Amino acid sequence: MSYLADALIGAVTDPAMLGLCLFGVVVGLVFGALPGVSSTMSLAVMLPLTFGMSTPAAMMLMLGVFFASVYAGSVSAILLNIPGTPGAMVTVLDGNAMARKGRAGEAMAYALIASLFGGVVGWLLLVGIAPVIAAYALRFGSPEYAAVVFFGLALVSYASSGDTLRGLAAGTIGLLLGVVGRDVVTDVPRFTFGTADLQGGFDIIPLAIGLFGVAEALSAMERAPRGGRVQAPTGRLMPKARTLIAELPAALRGSFIGTFIGAIPAAGSAVAVAVAYALEKRLSRTPERFGTGIPRGVVAPEAANNACVGGALIPMMTLGIPGDSITAVLIGVLLLHGLRPGPGLFENQPEFIATIYAALFIAIVLTGLVAGFIGLRVFNKVLLLPRRLLLTGVLMLCLLGAFSVRNSAFDIWVAVGSGAVGYGLIRLGVPILPLAFGVVLGPILEENLRRTLMIHGDWSVFLTRPISFTLVMISLLVLGGPLIVRALTTLAARRRT
Repeated sequence: MSYLADALIGAVTDPAMLGLCLFGVVVGLVFGALPGVSSTMSLAVMLPLTFGMSTPAAMMLMLGVFFASVYAGSVSAILLNIPGTPGAMVTVLDGNAMARKGRAGEAMAYALIASLFGGVVGWLLLVGIAPVIAAYALRFGSPEYAAVVFFGLALVSYASSGDTLRGLAAGTIGLLLGVVGRDVVTDVPRFTFGTADLQGGFDIIPLAIGLFGVAEALSAMERAPRGGRVQAPTGRLMPKARTLIAELPAALRGSFIGTFIGAIPAAGSAVAVAVAYALEKRLSRTPERFGTGIPRGVVAPEAANNACVGGALIPMMTLGIPGDSITAVLIGVLLLHGLRPGPGLFENQPEFIATIYAALFIAIVLTGLVAGFIGLRVFNKVLLLPRRLLLTGVLMLCLLGAFSVRNSAFDIWVAVGSGAVGYGLIRLGVPILPLAFGVVLGPILEENLRRTLMIHGDWSVFLTRPISFTLVMISLLVLGGPLIVRALTTLAARRRT
């Protein structure tokens, strides 16, 4: 805890660090409030700015963008009936209904307060749980690490799509892209086709920019309406104190749901907010009021949505597995600065772990201050910008960011190519997230798998060690369960006919 106190004091008393986090918060608020501009896209656009920074400074900036953009997705959900981020999809139901009743300002205030509450609860659980998981993970050998990565990929493939086969196919493509470059053991080039730029494999940053920035911008352009105006926030801005107290249990339940679902790789905020909303509706004595514009329909999902931020950082920091697409980008930032997230960081660089904790807490506080005093009054002005023009600017910034990684035109083509692939996958209903996870985790899986086989000589080691056996079995159930159920259902239907 002394490291955390030192990190907090150091960040607050350092104008440069505080300014970077504040800048990230402002950018995140603006980008997150814009329909079609996701949190992942926001981070992808900001990536080039981190190249010349120290790692703590880069995390200050990126975590500011991260938390603020996640919250700001509720703004367009309430005002436009268009969720700015996937986590705001449920907020549309009651938030926009409140806006149509002339209570837009009140709805936005509920969303902000619930977001800050959920963010703090998620942060507390992150600080409390992450070191315990990391200490246990330090006992892992190569078989356990390989099994953990396989488990993460299985969860991503299952949770990212209603069709497990599509998720598995996307993850497999990602794994194949991850082995491009020189062999980790023999140093023999693989799938480079004589191209010098591919000797080191695909750089994760241009790939992430293409998959999450370019692809989502193209998809959002296609969906963007040609007209439409924003309804300005109206009505009372701050709710009454007794009303806020009445909503506290819902916020607390949503926060715990968001943290724990956020910690499951690829489950994500969309799942968390749906679970939180469904639980409140089930517990309510008047479930028919949900969707008509009640505060609880805003508070519960927004608390869950922002608690997911702390939850998603748990697997990233402790196991090196991205909790969602945004933490996949954050892993890219750490790798860019020569750090590999995982339990080793807790043992070797506890002061840096404390810096991440401090950066997230400061981002939460600054989001509350900026959004509370300024944001709620100006969001409707920002949202008047034409979406197509705005997304064109985002697309250009993505390409500039890809070029800035190594000042290489090849990286632009990587971003364009991966963006085209990502856009095609979106059109086909294939999830992008397993592909990105495959690229990030592929080299880790290969390295630990080959090390295991070189040391132990056969595959049976995965079945004789308790942790790896458990993870492999769960992974096979996750991947095979839906396929078996579908096959049995089809067989039963054929027998009835």
